[in-house]
Amino acid sequence: MKLIRLLPLLGLFLMPGGTALAGYEEGIEYERLKVPVATVDANKVEVVELFWYGCPHCYHLEPDMKKWLKSKPANVVFVRVPAVFRPIWGFHAKVYYTAEVLGVAEQVHDAMFEAMQVQRRKMATVEEVKALFAKYAVSSEKFDNAFNSFAVDAKVRRATDLTRRYGIEGVPALVINGKYVTDGVMAHGQRGMLEVTDYLISKESKSSK
Repeated sequence: MKLIRLLPLLGLFLMPGGTALAGYEEGIEYERLKVPVATVDANKVEVVELFWYGCPHCYHLEPDMKKWLKSKPANVVFVRVPAVFRPIWGFHAKVYYTAEVLGVAEQVHDAMFEAMQVQRRKMATVEEVKALFAKYAVSSEKFDNAFNSFAVDAKVRRATDLTRRYGIEGVPALVINGKYVTDGVMAHGQRGMLEVTDYLISKESKSSK
């Protein structure tokens, strides 16, 4: 199982003149899920990002993803799902959902990537994570209550189930409308992932009319 996909250089998805590939083909730049997965809102086109804080490619995708989110179509709903392949991935998924429950998801999301990818910290203990949350005015008691809550455990179980149902081999990966999946290998780079995603969003938007 390839947990962290090796990505080509970002420029490889460009044609010789620097022009992005104009068309995409199922089975090449993206794959169709064998069994579609229900989305959170049937009236929207859902884009799911599967990630892990220990993945350098996920970290390097973040700037492009943030730019994309600022200009995404109005009919698109974006959902982050921490992939769960191993126990430590499950621990970090629990960190993400704890932050979500406590209303500090964006701050902690960036801080976790910074800690693991820049500072080279493992962030593998409750004490390390609790200290990070404290920087965002989360008390030890509030952290413990959320971290050990049924709500967070349920979210982690669902993330584990979705990781399996999406059939991904590694991260980062993007799932479009519960039907299609692409990653850096198929899309020839991280930015290519977002271009393929835009193509599939357009395809799904047209099919819903």
